[in-house]
Amino acid sequence: MPQTPVPRILAPRADQAAELTELALRSKGHWGYDAAFLAACRAELTYTAADCRSGDMAVAYVGEELAGLVRLTGAAPEGELQSLFVDPPWIGTGVGAALLGHALDEARRRGMSRVVLDADPGAEPFYARFGARRTGEVPSGSIPGRMLPRMELTLSSV
Repeated sequence: MPQTPVPRILAPRADQAAELTELALRSKGHWGYDAAFLAACRAELTYTAADCRSGDMAVAYVGEELAGLVRLTGAAPEGELQSLFVDPPWIGTGVGAALLGHALDEARRRGMSRVVLDADPGAEPFYARFGARRTGEVPSGSIPGRMLPRMELTLSSV
């Protein structure tokens, strides 16, 4: 695996929905969650063919290997980074940074001035490195009683 891959960022194909779901679950598992936790997250991390066709998603390839995905929703002035997952073999190689950069460029193109996200606690430092600041906490959509960091990126500063 190259030290610093240069991923190609493309729109996903509708027939990749199941593959993207499994990638998201593998990526979530990187933080050490057990099988029961990941099973509880499956519905929230399931992508459909319609999601893939929505224009809100992009995927990263390194060579011919699918390495990650990102999903940005919303309309000006505020977008939401709903997903950013990197397949574990590619974590720490720059694929996540490339996907985040792509999403922020897309947000600017759509006229958004800020992007909010609910981060996995393990990923909070990643987003902070790119200028995201924590604005509070929100309940997990998958795990009752679990709180997630709510973060915001102001696009004029990133």
